[in-house]
Amino acid sequence: MSEVRSVVSQDDMFSRRIREQWTGQSGRRLDILVAGCGWPDPLNLERIEARVIGIDEDLPTLRASTSARKDLDSWALGDLRSVPVPPRAFDVVHVSFLLERIEHPELVLDRLLTGLRPGGLLLMRMRDRASAYGTCDRLLPSGLRRLLWRGFAPEGAVGPLPPFYGEVTSREGMHSFCLTRGLMVTDDVSAVSGPALSGPRRGLARLACSLVESASRGRRSAAHDEIAMVVRKPQSHFARLI
Repeated sequence: MSEVRSVVSQDDMFSRRIREQWTGQSGRRLDILVAGCGWPDPLNLERIEARVIGIDEDLPTLRASTSARKDLDSWALGDLRSVPVPPRAFDVVHVSFLLERIEHPELVLDRLLTGLRPGGLLLMRMRDRASAYGTCDRLLPSGLRRLLWRGFAPEGAVGPLPPFYGEVTSREGMHSFCLTRGLMVTDDVSAVSGPALSGPRRGLARLACSLVESASRGRRSAAHDEIAMVVRKPQSHFARLI
C-alpha cells in the first residue's frame, strides 16, 4: 500500500490507475460509475474508451450541476440506498465528495461495491472527519457554516450541502471498512482542497481550523482536509463476497 500524508495530485494518481486498469483489460472499454456526480470532478479519460454513468442524491443544486456536465453518458438521481446499481457492471467506481454528505455511508458503499467487477477499482475522494476542516464542517452552527462557505465555489460546483460525516469518512474508518470486506487499499494520500479555505472568507475558515487544531492538541490536523484512496476489489473467489 502506498500511503502519503502530504499534498499530492489525486488526478495523476487516479489517471495512472485507470490507465493501468484499461491496459490490463487489453483495451476493452471501461465501464465507469461516478457516485456523487453533482460535484464537478471529472476523471481524465484521455485516449481511453469509456462509458461513464453518474448517480447522486436528488437535490436541486445537484440536479442543476449534473445536468451541466458533458462527460456523462447517462445519469440518475435519487435515494442512493435504492438507485439502480447493476451487479458487477463496472470496472471503476469513482466516489467524489459524497460519503461525508450522506447518512449511512457504509450502506451506500456496500451497494456501490456490488456494482464493481472482481479486480475493479474504487476511487474515492472525501473530506476527513478527523481533520480540523472536517470538524468545523460538521460541528459549526449552520449560520456560521453558511457564512464561511458562502461564495466559495468555482463555476459549476455545488454549494455547502448538509454534512453528516459518518465514522467511515476518516482514514482509520475507511481502512477498517476495507479490512472487513476483503478490499485492498493500494493508494492513500492527503491533500488540502477544502473550498472554504480558498473562498472569500478563507481567512476566517483558516483561523477556525487553526483554533480546532490547537484546542485538540494536534489530534485534529489543519495540514489536510481531503483523503483520496484507490481500493481494489479482489479477484479471488475465496474473498468475502460483496
